[in-house]
Amino acid sequence: MRQIILSIIIILLAGTFDLSAQENRETQVFLITCTPGTATYSIYGHSALRIVDPDSHSDTVYNWGVFDFSTPNFAWKFAKGKLQYMLGAYPFKIFLEDYMYERRSVCQQKINLDKRDTDTLITLINENLKPGNIKYRYDFFYDNCATRIRDILEKSVGKKLLYPPEPPIGIPTFRNKISEYQRPYPWLKLGVDLLVGTPGDKKAKFRDRMFLPIDLQKGLSDAVISRDGKMIPLLRNPETVLEFDQLSVKRKLLTEPIFVFSVVLIIIILFSAVNREKSANRILDIVVFAFFSLLALFMIFFNFVSDHPEVKWNLNIIWLNPFILICLASIIFSKDWRGWFAIVFFLALISTVVLLVFPNFFNNAFIPLMLILILRSSVRAGFSWNPLAISE
Repeated sequence: MRQIILSIIIILLAGTFDLSAQENRETQVFLITCTPGTATYSIYGHSALRIVDPDSHSDTVYNWGVFDFSTPNFAWKFAKGKLQYMLGAYPFKIFLEDYMYERRSVCQQKINLDKRDTDTLITLINENLKPGNIKYRYDFFYDNCATRIRDILEKSVGKKLLYPPEPPIGIPTFRNKISEYQRPYPWLKLGVDLLVGTPGDKKAKFRDRMFLPIDLQKGLSDAVISRDGKMIPLLRNPETVLEFDQLSVKRKLLTEPIFVFSVVLIIIILFSAVNREKSANRILDIVVFAFFSLLALFMIFFNFVSDHPEVKWNLNIIWLNPFILICLASIIFSKDWRGWFAIVFFLALISTVVLLVFPNFFNNAFIPLMLILILRSSVRAGFSWNPLAISE
């Protein structure tokens, strides 16, 4: 009798081990989330997919954030919006080496896909790896390394994937979301606020916010799969793969844009008050209007030439307008074109009032820049009320 019971136990244990082994041999898919780095292109973090296939002994990362710095005319193509990003597939070990070198933390979460969903996902990835599909036109808000993962998971799971309801209030804009990552880098924030147009002020709803890797992780962690009458979390709890202390960047008041530009504004005010000599003011205004002309050219390029959709309809072109270029030409060639300076003055004045009334829509560092433009354009416009008029 004892031998029969022992035999039954052995058979049951053998069956348990076999099932365990079979489960371990299933292809597993993980969401990889990497913390922000300090390089400009890495401050928003990064996302990738990891697929472990025990049958083929492969452990592969699929990364939609690959681009080639050696691309001919790289800077021009990036500015123009023509730079091609691509899907890269390489061993997980190699993927981790970059983040070990940069000392950035990496975590993974198993995605609760069944075999059919996993097979569909792999089929879609293989289709994406074909030469005609591997490259894509990057769009920071709507088509990047994070949104590509969101989209391919939605296609793999289909209507079974459910997101939580959107709260009725408190929906941030795209600009709000990226500003969260730019706070340690005020000069970068200034540049982004200068170049990003009204598309950045559109509300970013739950699904839209997944354009940022950390928000992709949070969003997919709140998503569920409807399977066999049950609601199953899409992601399991995070598992740390690499862990480093959070990178910190110290901000210094003396190098903040608003402080630097305010100091420059004070210097220009003092200079304008004590020096009315024509040649000295001419040199000052060539420098001032050359600087603002450069910014105006940026506005023209990104509004009308660049293919980046997020920089279109940029309201900063109201105060950084093409008329500034005419004003610069007027100073250089000693032309008395006061009317153009008056136009620049009133446009900058209107923009300053709007900024003061609606401060959340603009960067505060714009205020001293606008005041510099107002001051020097008013001097050149020849307004009778201006006590800083240049001596003839």
